[in-house]
Amino acid sequence: MDKTNNGMFITFEGPEGSGKTTQINQLDSYLSEMGYSVVSTREPGGTGVGCSIREILLNPDLPPIQTRTELLLFLADRAQHVQEVILPSLAMGKIVLCDRYTDSTVAYQVGGRDFSEELIVTLNEFSSYSVVPDLTFMLDVDYKIGIKRATRNFADRFEKEKKSFHDKIRKKYHEIAKNNPDRMVVIDTTVKSIVDIQDIIRSIITEKKILR
Repeated sequence: MDKTNNGMFITFEGPEGSGKTTQINQLDSYLSEMGYSVVSTREPGGTGVGCSIREILLNPDLPPIQTRTELLLFLADRAQHVQEVILPSLAMGKIVLCDRYTDSTVAYQVGGRDFSEELIVTLNEFSSYSVVPDLTFMLDVDYKIGIKRATRNFADRFEKEKKSFHDKIRKKYHEIAKNNPDRMVVIDTTVKSIVDIQDIIRSIITEKKILR
């Protein structure tokens, strides 16, 4: 889809505990200091409606959710998010940094839940209004380290899933990255420091010359 604007859309993907939120916060500060107008957001939960959907999806104390219900809730969150936050921000020439987007749906719903990839790709295109990121960072992490980080204070419904579920998601992420080399960059965060990871992210953004 032609976004017909001068904005920039950068997404962050990865398994649980890969450090996406930390890196987005640091990149937001860096770009803002450079004079760019930045919007940091997330899926699910980037809108008022999305916050309610996020609570349903992640709260482990709520009743179990059927897999189709789970999928449709993620898609509903995205449809609202794209129209309410992403497209308006891009139209104003802002840089949008998003914690999870369509690649998460492929990784979790195709890799983790065994839905048809053809179905998920079609639904992603519909729910996202065909808006594709300009650049995606896939922050990879070893399962044991990632889960330990993610569940330090609290474990949500996905973090409570079995290791086999998370292994399938991680494998799918690498497959997505392999099939989208121009858009997606993989960074192993298992042993790197927060500062080192941020330096890599900034250097890649500079190297790709995507900032206007």
